[in-house]
Amino acid sequence: MSKHIEKLKKQLVEISEVVNSFQSEAVQVRVVDRLLDVMIEMERGEADPSDIFIKRNYKSRGENGESYTHVKGGKKPGATKVLNQLLSTDFFDTRHSISSIAEYCRENFESEFKTSELSGILLKLANENKLRRERSEENNRFEYVKA
Repeated sequence: MSKHIEKLKKQLVEISEVVNSFQSEAVQVRVVDRLLDVMIEMERGEADPSDIFIKRNYKSRGENGESYTHVKGGKKPGATKVLNQLLSTDFFDTRHSISSIAEYCRENFESEFKTSELSGILLKLANENKLRRERSEENNRFEYVKA
């Protein structure tokens, strides 16, 4: 066990200058995290050293066959990114309530967004004239459609 720790310490000393050259702490953390992931995969025999430069993506399909890109094993895309992707498709050609948008995201992006997370972003898109915000006659709630 101590041999592994000593080996890891030596490797961290070797990369510390490169990692510390990044001014952003968030970037430093991502670099070290990615390096450690590749090291673990190499020890298991699942990767070779050149895999550190390969971004791991997969695509899921929406109901109309459009594809969306997610980072495999990493963070899921945030609400803003998902809504902008939906905006570039025909999803907003028809009116949708916030709850139906959240449901669509849950089914197609495997992302559990609360309606409160989506409402501010949808309002911003409406203010930017990318979407129109209209009250529903049936339930007096807002619905969103392409502008």
